[in-house]
Amino acid sequence: MAPKGPYKLCTVNTAPERAKRLVGRVVEDVKEDYTILYVENAERIEDVKSMCERNKPDVLFCASMWTKEESDEIQKIAKETVAGIKTMAIPQGLQVEKGPDAIVEFLKEKWPGLVEG
Repeated sequence: MAPKGPYKLCTVNTAPERAKRLVGRVVEDVKEDYTILYVENAERIEDVKSMCERNKPDVLFCASMWTKEESDEIQKIAKETVAGIKTMAIPQGLQVEKGPDAIVEFLKEKWPGLVEG
């Protein structure tokens, strides 16, 4: 069966190289089932709206360095900017506490329910 998608993905992460590396691992690991196109990262909350306007992503991830309040604000901006966008916040502190492998596993586990749910 052909992979589902493509899904355009944006991230909000103050460490853009780490975001690109971790998303790259997820894209590679799920490519049999999903086609994910990683298009852009915003490093600041103030840049989320313009990034979403430019790219019209299907999915947006908030990185684990944001507080719950910041993640909620980022997701609210994305949903107000792009109709039907799916958003998800990685739990605060996950990268620091459990490392990059935990982030990759979290995203792979949550992806099907996010895009198909």
